[in-house]
Amino acid sequence: MAAALLNPQPTATIWHLLSCKALGRMCRGVVCGLISVRHQKGSHPPCTKRQMLASSYPASEVNRKDENKSFNQLLREKKIVPDSDPPSAKDIDGLYQFFDRSCKLMVLSGAGLSTESGIPDYRSPNGAYSSGFKPITHQEFVRSSRARKRYWARSYAGWRRFIAAQPNAGHVALSTLEKLGRVNFMVTQNVDRLHHRAGSNPLELHGTVYTVVCLNCSASLGRDSFQDQVKALNPKWAAAIENLEQVRAAGSDKSFGMQQRPDGDIEIDEKYWETDFIIPNCQQCGGILKPDVVFFGDNVPKNRADKAMEYAKSSDAFLVLGSSLMTMSAFRLVRVAHEAKADIAIVNIGETRADDFVSVKINARVGEILPRLLQIGSLKIPCIS
Repeated sequence: MAAALLNPQPTATIWHLLSCKALGRMCRGVVCGLISVRHQKGSHPPCTKRQMLASSYPASEVNRKDENKSFNQLLREKKIVPDSDPPSAKDIDGLYQFFDRSCKLMVLSGAGLSTESGIPDYRSPNGAYSSGFKPITHQEFVRSSRARKRYWARSYAGWRRFIAAQPNAGHVALSTLEKLGRVNFMVTQNVDRLHHRAGSNPLELHGTVYTVVCLNCSASLGRDSFQDQVKALNPKWAAAIENLEQVRAAGSDKSFGMQQRPDGDIEIDEKYWETDFIIPNCQQCGGILKPDVVFFGDNVPKNRADKAMEYAKSSDAFLVLGSSLMTMSAFRLVRVAHEAKADIAIVNIGETRADDFVSVKINARVGEILPRLLQIGSLKIPCIS
């Protein structure tokens, strides 16, 4: 290992290749043309004046089909995205009609959407839980200085790789539907900000790793500033991580246990991180700094939960994308919408907690079906109020 660290061979990392070559290009210019969904004779009146959907991707995107297919195959080989069949024509039409029936649609997205950008999830057959990984709990983080050192050392190490992930076709298609007025409110369980980078502005139910907060005085700072502080306090650790990344980028088969986790940290073998790792304290009060995310064992902030609940109660349709709904904070929203007689649809690979009471359940990748929805063309389906 020492020799590898002293003689790195820097080159483009596989994550850079994934994000820039396969995903980054795919996310340019989704809308090629717009068509209106017209009110048909004898149907209920439309709930908006003109409902618009994109008819197709640009020709340049069609030409990249093989390139995107190669990236998708790589994700499957790395077991980041669970196996699934392509969406059927029936699936696509069913989801299209679900959208067209809705007048006030709420969307909830989960980790299954971000797996298509190369970020692992927890609960799928190949997710982090399947390998025995146990995420840090809020109580453990607060109680144990050693646990905080382990968390922040690993999180620092994984940050560059985590932010290299790019929005995928599902993020972009959803943003397009939102801009066209087909999505009224969006909530995400994800902490990666990929929705924002695709042009959406969802309520982040579980927070975001892009912000760090003080547990004592609630002061906050951007994650890049925090990373700079960690680097200044731990120059040897920062240099070691840089060298490990270069070794990995050079194609070495030695990973040193550096497996990416869903929240951005890396599972580094304990013998490789230093027990004397120094964590920056709050510059306002000297308190403990924590990523602005809801750890396991913690509660979603009340104002955030109340806002999501308010929209769930008032929606007439609720769409779940890439979530098993195993966390109560997410399942509760779907249950409340169902009790309010909202139409419920789920696009997710595998079972979910709400399968028993949904009207539409599609076992497919979000990034494969949402773009197809936009490509349907000039179907004239009324918006039923």
